[in-house]
Amino acid sequence: MSEAIVRVEGLGKIYRRDAIQVVALDNIHLRLPTAEFLALMGPSGSGKTTLLNIIAGVDRATSGSVHVNGTNIVDLSEDQLSAWRNREIGYVFQTLNLIPVLTALENVELPLLLTDLSRPERRDHAETALALVGLTDRMAHLPRQLSGGEEQRVAIARALVTDPTLIIADEPTGDLDAKSADEILAILSRLNREWAKTIIMVTHDPRAAKAASTIRHLDKGVLLPGR
Repeated sequence: MSEAIVRVEGLGKIYRRDAIQVVALDNIHLRLPTAEFLALMGPSGSGKTTLLNIIAGVDRATSGSVHVNGTNIVDLSEDQLSAWRNREIGYVFQTLNLIPVLTALENVELPLLLTDLSRPERRDHAETALALVGLTDRMAHLPRQLSGGEEQRVAIARALVTDPTLIIADEPTGDLDAKSADEILAILSRLNREWAKTIIMVTHDPRAAKAASTIRHLDKGVLLPGR
């Protein structure tokens, strides 16, 4: 079996609202081998996005440990976590978060501004990432000049541009028509199959989940056994 690139042990997340405690995640254990494509499914409020955000270092766990590529991110300071996240994680957000006044190329280049690459090197990396998602001819377009599917491809290219260890995708096909959704899933499958990228994808759509090699379900903060 491949080495586990993600290892989550005893993970818990509690949100406190005044005197009320809300258990978002309850004693989660998860091992994800290198080059795995995992689909996380479950109803709204089941903790899917919370789990994604903790694995990606965007949110902090209340208890337990999260090892990604050999690093227990629970032990990192905020500054260390930010640097680690930019190096190891490519996040495709549900809301895309593209900057409307920047071109597709400039949006994809953004994560590289935190690296030591020169401007020509950053442009070269961004162009390569956009070519991987089939947008060579749309690099100079602003987000409003792109279709929904093309915007999502820009978001994937931005997630890829630093060559991350782990790609996190939160409902990447949620707002797309069937044809665009199929194109996005084909890109993710290709990245997993041909580039050995490890992917965790949250989805409500059973059809989208079929693109993954493994499907797990969350229910009320509990990760159910795989089948």
